[in-house]
Amino acid sequence: MLKKYLKKHHANPLAIIGALLATLFLAGSAFAASGTEGALAEIKHFGGVTLEMFEPVTAEGLHALFQLLDKQPIVFLLLALSIGYPLGKLSLKGVSLGATAGTLVVGLAISITASVAFGINYSIPGIVSSLFLLMFMYALGLKVGPQFFAGLKSGGMAFIVLALIVWSLNWLIVFFGVKLAGLAPGYAAGIISGSYTVTAVIGVATSAIQSGAYTPPSGMTAEQVSANIAAGYAISYVISTIGIILLIKYLPQMFGHDPVADAKQAEIDMSGGATELVPGSAGSLTIGFSPLEIRAYKLQHDDFIGKTIEQLFDLHPNAPILRVVRGKDVIEPSDNPTLQKDDIIAVRSDVHELILKGTEVIGEEVDEPLALNIELEAADIRVGADGISGKTLEELAKEIGFGLQLKGIFRQGVQIPSLAKTVIQFGDVVRVVGPDWCVQKAAIALGGRALLDTSVTEVMWMAIAMVIGYLVGLLSFTAGGIPFALGTSAGCLLAGIFVSYFRSKNPEFSGPVSEGARSFIQDIGLNMFIAVLAANVGPKVINSFHGDTVIWVAIIGFIGALLPVVVAYIVGLKVFKLNPVICDGACTGARNSTPGLNAINDQSKSSIAASPYPVTYALTTVLVLIGGYIAQILS
Repeated sequence: MLKKYLKKHHANPLAIIGALLATLFLAGSAFAASGTEGALAEIKHFGGVTLEMFEPVTAEGLHALFQLLDKQPIVFLLLALSIGYPLGKLSLKGVSLGATAGTLVVGLAISITASVAFGINYSIPGIVSSLFLLMFMYALGLKVGPQFFAGLKSGGMAFIVLALIVWSLNWLIVFFGVKLAGLAPGYAAGIISGSYTVTAVIGVATSAIQSGAYTPPSGMTAEQVSANIAAGYAISYVISTIGIILLIKYLPQMFGHDPVADAKQAEIDMSGGATELVPGSAGSLTIGFSPLEIRAYKLQHDDFIGKTIEQLFDLHPNAPILRVVRGKDVIEPSDNPTLQKDDIIAVRSDVHELILKGTEVIGEEVDEPLALNIELEAADIRVGADGISGKTLEELAKEIGFGLQLKGIFRQGVQIPSLAKTVIQFGDVVRVVGPDWCVQKAAIALGGRALLDTSVTEVMWMAIAMVIGYLVGLLSFTAGGIPFALGTSAGCLLAGIFVSYFRSKNPEFSGPVSEGARSFIQDIGLNMFIAVLAANVGPKVINSFHGDTVIWVAIIGFIGALLPVVVAYIVGLKVFKLNPVICDGACTGARNSTPGLNAINDQSKSSIAASPYPVTYALTTVLVLIGGYIAQILS
């Protein structure tokens, strides 16, 4: 079977990746039955594949490979990413794992095979996964800052109700499911921890044992109960992580909604009808489509000859001349030259008007690269000059509007109408598009600094904000033996949200942040975290495979992880009339699934689903710890 598959897809690297993964799983399962040589024999036999295909493959060679991954964990992480990303792109009838689930599957495959076939248990320091997760959360916060506060105003109570539904149903399903299945003490808390993907539940459940709040039944030791907690966690964690990613990713479509269209509508609703992204947000300085276009004309009409650039701007303010070419010389409009016959001038104006009247009013249209090669910039400028405050847009257009297109005006991070009589106030942010010299001239007049789209990221501000968020997340208090804390990941998420929110009011705050860099930090942060997780939990999954216990744990964990989310989603849609993507984001936060959030962001081509995420995430983070503690005491 495999031989035919590779022959059919020999040019497709994804097919080879699939074959390698199958081989890894085969090696592990065959070793469990008949040792190393048996594993190699099974690989040889499978589908007619011979060892020549993987030459030279020996027991020593494979052992050396897995030992290398153990001694050099960076190689393990990069290998999981390099295979997981293309694996996540494979689609079966429109359904794909995505990069995060793909990385998890690959990491588990390698980790499990190393443990079963060669007795190598990977252990990557937790600080690695913690750092990457915190970077992901901060980058995500930068993306959704202003939308977070708008989301609170529009659906705060609904989000709280959805969080309570997800948490309470998960607890009821897991606790009573364990009772009905007759599983030993410890499994309830472990499955709650795994199905909710909140590792801290293991800590509070274990503390209940160590403090004496829970006493093991006769015939069982505290160590056995702790082992059951770990086993329940490991099995349900893997199943629920993959399951929740796929569920969250396709939940809107399961109910007949278009996630991309719904996300766009949610962005419009949360912006109050604004047509421009707030200052400092991702993509805010992308020029995008404009009805204005630059065209070049050879000056032939007497109405233009002998006049200066400024005189013509007064006569035709909607058609500024951005460049003059005289012979082979380029003359910039900033010099305010007097136009001569046969000069070639570049005009930026409404395309329709230029097509209809350009030749008639100015002269023959020409294709002159020297005139047309004008680079335009988009910039945000904060008004800092007292002399500007109180003037209308109409007045400013005449004074400093040469060569500029006004894209939007923002007051306290909210876009306001750009009308002729709109009065500009101190602290407003004006977004303009035009040649760099026009932008810089306007910035000087407005008393601000032109903030342009940049590939530079101010790392100092990012580090400071993450430190503050991390320390806030550490703050906790204990009640009844249960620690209450926001959590460091949620702390860094909120740090990113606040930085983004303040930048929307003053784009000069916290320095430039490249969207390319922000997006990379978000992507690599999450998937590196997942790769570390896969390396560390793989052996625990294998150790839990005995009897029918694993089947019950898998079933209970699967139902407890997914069913509450579906119920909450239906309530959000039918009762609270939430936007489908916003509702999905709220349910994702209620399930504490950061990979799930990334999945719906990818599917909807937007990060708007993250706006309700911190609200439900913070609430259920506390509730699930309480629930895990109670479940252990009642076991």
